[in-house]
Amino acid sequence: MLRVIVLSAFVVVVAVGTAGAQGGYSSVEVEDGGRLYRANCTNCHGPDGGSIPGVDFGHGRFRQASTDDDLMRIIRRGLPGTPMPPTTYTDSQLKTLVAYLRSMAADAPSNTATGDAARGKTIFDGKGQCLTCHRLNGAGSRLGPDLSEIGATRRVVELERALTAANTEVSAANRSFRGVTRDGAVITGRFLNQDTFSVQLLDSRERLISLSKANLRESQMITTPSMPSYRDKLSSQEMADLLRYLVSLKGAGSQ
Repeated sequence: MLRVIVLSAFVVVVAVGTAGAQGGYSSVEVEDGGRLYRANCTNCHGPDGGSIPGVDFGHGRFRQASTDDDLMRIIRRGLPGTPMPPTTYTDSQLKTLVAYLRSMAADAPSNTATGDAARGKTIFDGKGQCLTCHRLNGAGSRLGPDLSEIGATRRVVELERALTAANTEVSAANRSFRGVTRDGAVITGRFLNQDTFSVQLLDSRERLISLSKANLRESQMITTPSMPSYRDKLSSQEMADLLRYLVSLKGAGSQ
């Protein structure tokens, strides 16, 4: 049996004025903060951080905050009289969220999709072979993440990084698992879930596999991404077109 746990709490960082980048955050902190932001903040703020009137994370515009400490205090305590609730994030989590908010402003100049979505769809369906691994509005493969709403959760700069940087860290939701049974069979697939006694995978033929832990002599999470780099496969115009199409994907009927 697979158990799905949905975390529904969200962060609404209502923040006037411009706060400069601070802190000297590492790329790991930014990536960790990005995962928290996408899981908890995009419903209200949007992937680019500009969905709340008067607030624009992508251009460093905050309300009631001028320093990183101010931002962390708002995220922790919330803002009475607004949809922004208090949270229970640790100090480390607060730091990564602020690191990501600062990175959004730093990335703003390149966070615009200038291509043609119609041409991008042609690349997505054809040359890019994206449906070989991904699913879109009920069609395609389940081996990789579903892209039906990718434009509502990811910024252009993040999508471009995923398409061009083959060594990008794999998120926890998209990890693969490799197991070797006691009789020597090697089984790999997209990791779905595990409990005390078993591990559930989706194999390359999209079959649901349940492996008994007692029957495994080796097991490991695969941390290297299976996503290929398109840096040398697409021209700059093709990349721009594909990105424009991806950011247009915001649910059924958006393609």
